[in-house]
Amino acid sequence: MPLTVVRREARHLYAREPRSAAARQAVDALLGVQSAEEQQIERARVASGLTKNEFHAIRYLLQAQRDERAMGPKDLVVMLNVSNASVTKIVDELERKGDLRRVAHPSDRRAQVLEPSEQAARKIDAAYERFHESVVDVFDRLSDEDNAVVTRVLTTLTTAMAERAAAETASTPAVLADGSTGQEQLSDHADAAR
Repeated sequence: MPLTVVRREARHLYAREPRSAAARQAVDALLGVQSAEEQQIERARVASGLTKNEFHAIRYLLQAQRDERAMGPKDLVVMLNVSNASVTKIVDELERKGDLRRVAHPSDRRAQVLEPSEQAARKIDAAYERFHESVVDVFDRLSDEDNAVVTRVLTTLTTAMAERAAAETASTPAVLADGSTGQEQLSDHADAAR
């Protein structure tokens, strides 16, 4: 029963119904791809023995390495949106498992750089490899015309999602460390200026 709920929830549409049956089929197909990707990555994450935060930390560290950027614990605090204490526990555990090592920062003796190991890279590669291979295999079998349609649709969808996110971000006040939105301070300053 619980797995049936999980499978059905992955296909639940949290929006109005599409106008046509064909549009609904396209939405269902896209939700199916999203669900299949999440399931594949979760299976690989579980098989890797990493927690979700450890998994994401290694992903970010590997990307930083590909970008030739040094990353330390403070960067993970921001990227994982967790406390310093949580990052310390994550880094300690990843180091214990052999998935990363701490090295001295090249220009700041007080700072540490976190370097993912080859073992960690293999774990992340395994998580995404099957899914990406499936995607490439399917698109390789499509005609150039069909790939052009898929590209146009996915690009349009990605752009619409990014624009909606930007609009929501612009209309949502930032929350300050004290839990306020800063609107109170702006109101106080406006009142003082009058």
